[in-house]
Amino acid sequence: MCAAFAQGAPATTRQQARPSRVTASAHEPNGTPHRTEGQAGVQAHQAAPEKINVVRRVTPNGVTGTTPGGGLMPRQSDPFSKSGVTRDYIASQSPTTNALNLVRNTPGVIVATADPTGATDRMSVSIRGMNQNELGYELEGMNPSDVLYYNPTSSGWADTENLASITVTPGSPDIMAPTYSAVGGLISAKLRDPARRMGGYLDLTYGGNDLKREFARFDTGEIGHSGVRSYVSFSDTTATNWRGPGGLNRWHLDFKAAKDWGEGNHISAFMSYNDVAEDLYTYPTMEQWNTMKWDYNYSRTYTGKNTNYYKFHQYEWRHARAGVNMKFNLGHNLTLTATPYIFDVDGVLNGGSTLTQTGEHLGTESAGTLQFPAGTPASTVAESVDHFTESTFGLNTGLDWKAGHNDLQVGYWYSYVNYTEDPSYTIPDAAGNVTNKWGADPVLTQNGQRLLQWNAHVIQQTNALTIADTYSFLHDRLKVSAGFKEVMLTRTATNQIPGAQYQTGFSDAEPLPRAAISFQINPRDQVYFNATTAFREAAAVTPSIDMFNTTTGKMTSQHTLGAIKPEFSIAEELGYRHYGKYFNLSLALFNYNFTNRQITSNSLVGGTTITSSISAGGQTTRGISGEISLPRWHHFAPYLSGQFLHATIDSNLPVSGTYLPTKGKTAVLSPKFSGSIGLSYDDGAVFGNFSFNYIGSEYSTFMNDQKIPSYETANLGLGYRFRDIAFLKRPQIQLNLINMGNEKYLSGAWGLTSNAKATTAMNGTTQIAGASPTYITGGRFSGMVSVSTGF
Repeated sequence: MCAAFAQGAPATTRQQARPSRVTASAHEPNGTPHRTEGQAGVQAHQAAPEKINVVRRVTPNGVTGTTPGGGLMPRQSDPFSKSGVTRDYIASQSPTTNALNLVRNTPGVIVATADPTGATDRMSVSIRGMNQNELGYELEGMNPSDVLYYNPTSSGWADTENLASITVTPGSPDIMAPTYSAVGGLISAKLRDPARRMGGYLDLTYGGNDLKREFARFDTGEIGHSGVRSYVSFSDTTATNWRGPGGLNRWHLDFKAAKDWGEGNHISAFMSYNDVAEDLYTYPTMEQWNTMKWDYNYSRTYTGKNTNYYKFHQYEWRHARAGVNMKFNLGHNLTLTATPYIFDVDGVLNGGSTLTQTGEHLGTESAGTLQFPAGTPASTVAESVDHFTESTFGLNTGLDWKAGHNDLQVGYWYSYVNYTEDPSYTIPDAAGNVTNKWGADPVLTQNGQRLLQWNAHVIQQTNALTIADTYSFLHDRLKVSAGFKEVMLTRTATNQIPGAQYQTGFSDAEPLPRAAISFQINPRDQVYFNATTAFREAAAVTPSIDMFNTTTGKMTSQHTLGAIKPEFSIAEELGYRHYGKYFNLSLALFNYNFTNRQITSNSLVGGTTITSSISAGGQTTRGISGEISLPRWHHFAPYLSGQFLHATIDSNLPVSGTYLPTKGKTAVLSPKFSGSIGLSYDDGAVFGNFSFNYIGSEYSTFMNDQKIPSYETANLGLGYRFRDIAFLKRPQIQLNLINMGNEKYLSGAWGLTSNAKATTAMNGTTQIAGASPTYITGGRFSGMVSVSTGF
């Protein structure tokens, strides 16, 4: 039966002695129920057959109390592993967090955070040992990620109050999804629909580290008799950094409108704008962490000579996303879907460096005497301004034809990406302030050109054709499906730096077949098997262009565009699901075979963040993951998930013209064990949610000579819902405690290396010097209180 929230109870059920029919009402997102036909019938015809009438109520923030595991285990039926979270779970978490943080309890998902608020993208996520640059992302039918670096930028997707559900599909994503980089799986988010009645929602949050957040949403309800309904929301978040100087500010806007008509016709438009600015955290080496812990930070004061002054190390990203989801019933069991979308980002990621007025280079050419401001010494501190823009247009379409027991789908996805990046330098004043952190006041060479580290312009076009067919046997209990996706990608790049190859480019076409079979043993039990393929091109701008040291004029990185073969995987998965009266269980055995495995890593070069792809050769990854939940018992809903992972490198790593003996080593960032425990409580008035996560140790070098120690984290949410007060609907107060009990730990790796210790190469003579990996420092304990209400 449906749970509800009426008069402080999870469900309201009106039952007569001998029920003969059940009528469940539709419900509104703002918590207002419809009067059911059954209620009217009982009142008008007392002699009529007696009925059960279930009224399902939803709280103003969307909680229904119906999802197993307190919102952590929605029912799935697809022939591949799939997990997710619903509003029941999302609403109990910190309002400041983002979509990727919200899936940290699902099987095989590891989230490495540097900020307890979760409001920014200073974090990393991995699934089954594959990092966030190997995953695909989907938001309201569009690809919301940076499709050159493959960064999810999830802090800009939507405010948590507007997220209806998030689904994680490890290994075998929807073949129709608008992505090609989903070697490790797909994370897909959906927003709540606009309410059918006018109303709104207000949420105010305050907490540690001077956290302040205001959120407000207004639902128009149906506009006239047009059938169109919409909402718009706004939020503003500010906080100071939990370690070191500085802080963050996030400004966000969401809009959605929808209309349904006829039989199966639907159109919805979505738009979001996000402006987030943050002073950065440091990424320590293991030695720095062991020696200084939290005290390894950027400097709070400017001495006139220190490049580690915190105001130099900051970023600001402005994201705009918009898309239109359209679904049309064409008759004769034929359905057309189309989603045009755009994604634009304008950002800077800045650092600190030093310049000398004479002796610098623009590419391979001398820059002459640099044009410094009057009074600037010949050798000075400068802010490295890494400015970039990215504009993406996409169109994802599909036709679905159902005929008898057969379901045929064909699709076409097109994506056009226009990317520019031109890191420059700006001279600060005596107080360490720059006139413009966006590069509007750059250092010029003697002949008036901007002193640039590189000047890249990348155009990428993707065309993907898809066909998939599913046939059902035995009254839809047995389903056999096969699909094929052909991805055709072209990337061209120019670099207007003296000495660099001006233009590079390549075209690639990858066939991606797949097959799956599913058998519904009975209404409670399902088994499935799938075999899939996936690929990913090299990430970042680095493979496309030549890079030079501005001090020496020597090349530091040569373009490899077209020379690096795309990462390719073949995966198999065997799974079982049970949804029953006493427990729900999902298990999956998986196996991956990779060729040309590419690992994305970061480093600081001259104050600029350089992202590069490390070619790791072959890899085999095997394991088992699962989750279990129990039905609500006395308002409690327990949940448990876990994963065992065995990932090994199948090749020796090429380094400096020779090889390191990495074959047989454990793959980086692949903890053998990980898991979570969740427990929620909700009686309609009092509610709470507890989660505990364990992450096993992870190697940060390919030689397995340095690793991140295992760690545990725990979060707690508690709250109380009041009854309606005048025009305020179910006002509530909520306390969230983040990372209780573990305050000094490393949550992930930022920069990977081949070996941390000096190692003799396989030729027996060459010594490969050790290089220290750098790490993400896990955020310490933080607490926040939220007061919210519908109206």
